[in-house]
Amino acid sequence: MTNAIEVSGLNTFYGKSHILHDVSIVAEEGSVTTLLGRNGAGKTTTMRSIMGLTPARSGTVKVFGTDSVKLAPYRVARLGVGYVPEGRRVFPNLTVEDNLKVPQGAKGPFDIPRIYSLFPRLEQRKMNRGRQLSGGEQEMLSIARALLLNPKVLILDEPSQGLAPLIVRDVFKIVSSMKQEGMTVLLVEQNVRMALEVADTAYVLDHGVVVHKGPAAALAADENLIQSLAGASAEEWDLDKAH
Repeated sequence: MTNAIEVSGLNTFYGKSHILHDVSIVAEEGSVTTLLGRNGAGKTTTMRSIMGLTPARSGTVKVFGTDSVKLAPYRVARLGVGYVPEGRRVFPNLTVEDNLKVPQGAKGPFDIPRIYSLFPRLEQRKMNRGRQLSGGEQEMLSIARALLLNPKVLILDEPSQGLAPLIVRDVFKIVSSMKQEGMTVLLVEQNVRMALEVADTAYVLDHGVVVHKGPAAALAADENLIQSLAGASAEEWDLDKAH
């Protein structure tokens, strides 16, 4: 299988603070890869480093074989990477329909009618302004705008954050449908069980170090490891014990 995203030996700093320590992650084309870990583990920094938003001090990032670690974020996006950051950054004063008209997408399977078939709630609310939407609807709109760029890779940072359980399940159904479309998904998520349900491969970060990697199904079957995620430490995630 081709690697859509290949991160190797990434070291990222905020000022003098060393956040990511030799992080290496592979997302195979057409797969869902999830990055797990408690708050402050370095998950969002990893995604921002991949996108070029927080440039890495050292290491490499390749997108479909192209070295992108020194590229500006818009050039990373042009390689086929869509990014949905945490925080649901929709245009509050634009209607849903106008929010969806903003992306200038490449040709592909996703257009506004297709988006409305995937997200019927957005079609129902298409004349409402972004600020009038619920948190779940705003998250759907954020994902929908990224899909309209018809990316080859979709990076989702905490898509279920603050959402009601029924809405969370709807969001993860969309993630599953992306995989069926052959899209590569890189997912940062606090909802461990839901993430492992849709993912093929799981990585766990702790204090900016990858402390576990392997099949998502194997991790999902290990209740002790799942429980330890709430307070994971590098010692607890000894790789020899994890398999």
